[in-house]
Amino acid sequence: MTKREAQPLRTGLHFMNGNEACAEGAIAAGCRFVAGYPITPSTEVVEHLARRFPRIGGMFIQMEDEIASSICFQGAVWAGHKAMTVTSGPGLSLMMEHIGFAAMTETPSVFINVQRAGPSTGLPTAAAQGDIMQVRWGSHGDYAIIALCPSSPQECFDLTIEAFNLAERYRCPTFLMMDETVGHMMGKVRIPDAADLTVEPRRNTTRAPGDYQPYATYDGSDVPEMTRAGDGHAIHVTGLTHNEKGYPDMSFAVHDALVRRLQRKVHTHTSELFRLEADGLDDADVVVVAFGITAGIAAYAVTQARALGRRVGLLRLITLWPFDEARIRTLTANARAVIVAEMNLGQVCLQVSRAVQGRIPVHHIGNPGGPVIEPEEILAAIEGAAT
Repeated sequence: MTKREAQPLRTGLHFMNGNEACAEGAIAAGCRFVAGYPITPSTEVVEHLARRFPRIGGMFIQMEDEIASSICFQGAVWAGHKAMTVTSGPGLSLMMEHIGFAAMTETPSVFINVQRAGPSTGLPTAAAQGDIMQVRWGSHGDYAIIALCPSSPQECFDLTIEAFNLAERYRCPTFLMMDETVGHMMGKVRIPDAADLTVEPRRNTTRAPGDYQPYATYDGSDVPEMTRAGDGHAIHVTGLTHNEKGYPDMSFAVHDALVRRLQRKVHTHTSELFRLEADGLDDADVVVVAFGITAGIAAYAVTQARALGRRVGLLRLITLWPFDEARIRTLTANARAVIVAEMNLGQVCLQVSRAVQGRIPVHHIGNPGGPVIEPEEILAAIEGAAT
């Protein structure tokens, strides 16, 4: 029998890869249940948790596939636990129906996606950033999600905690969009004491069973209070359109109100959810937009361009969804051109183009995955846009 550790956090300074840091972030956020299926390049996340969980009272279950994984962990959430699943590429595609289910049932759900090159089986061991549109639009119907993108092992730890916090706060599918290179990159990770972490608790209702409806919004926030199966409240969790009691209601008026609320509870908070780092924008003629592993490469290229006298700035996206077009439009207002560097064929570039509304040219540097974008490619694009 494994002896349970009194202190689940491995505080202090560590040297670990992004996948391991993500696992430690989940533990710090209070996650104690994970369902998943091994898939390159995300497997180290669940391998790490499989070693750690028995010592801290957690459980990892290897399911028969990603479809089972993506619904199993949602059952754990309704049983009162913080839970998540971990996957990549083809596995994420299999999870799409249950992402929509999480959105409709408002289950606080965290999906860790370590991106690899596709389509289909593609290049399992190679990096890509090609799942950006899929996580936003992959399931059918209208709904809203939140997606964060780390650029370092430290951010894999920090943003995993943030993903759990946002899932609890908004009760919607929340994604950590790593890429293979960040997932396997080794780096320093500082794990603070538990007292120094901000961890959002489950917002369970305090209402008496007869006074509680699982999909009623009592405080005007558009986010219902949670409950736990077995606590005495009458709950019904269904992917069908449902009323505030949770029971199916096929009327168009109920469907319209429900779906609009599912979007509104996230989209009305776009400005506070949309996080980025801006550097050198005050006098920039050219703005480079990047995220994930490509952001670090872009930062080096921008530094080189500045040394050559080019007026160039960098926007590193931390939040991918919801996408704040107004903020991007404001931050590029004085630029003459924008360059979007990403390991896909133009997914975030499309969003940036929508934001600038044709005012300035938007250039794309990308590939469909495999080798990372070289700084020389970005530097050449800066030179071309600046002249």
